[in-house]
Amino acid sequence: MATQPPTADTNEDTEIEQRNADLCNVVGSIEEIGSKWKLIIINDLRDGEKRFNELKRSTGASSYTLSRVLDDLEKQGFVENRKEFESPVASYYSLTNKGGALCPVFDALDDWGGNWLE
Repeated sequence: MATQPPTADTNEDTEIEQRNADLCNVVGSIEEIGSKWKLIIINDLRDGEKRFNELKRSTGASSYTLSRVLDDLEKQGFVENRKEFESPVASYYSLTNKGGALCPVFDALDDWGGNWLE
């Protein structure tokens, strides 16, 4: 069976596939951290370790939302939870190395937003 020479459509498809492959890391990153609450909590923890109620006050999240998002961030490796079992039991949250590595990204997005968002 003879193969046909590539057509313009085939070349265009290859170029589109390459562009999409180049965006894979960007799209994957946004999917990983893309929810509003994840971004708010990660940004809030840039200042350092905080207790649950401190995060609740500073982010404005409900207890349910904060608990759910912190669990997700912990499972994804962005946040670590340190518990102290003195009375009362306290949970302290902080960024892991993975979460801290997002700080320059937040700075860049802040600069971009300052220049381009009204």
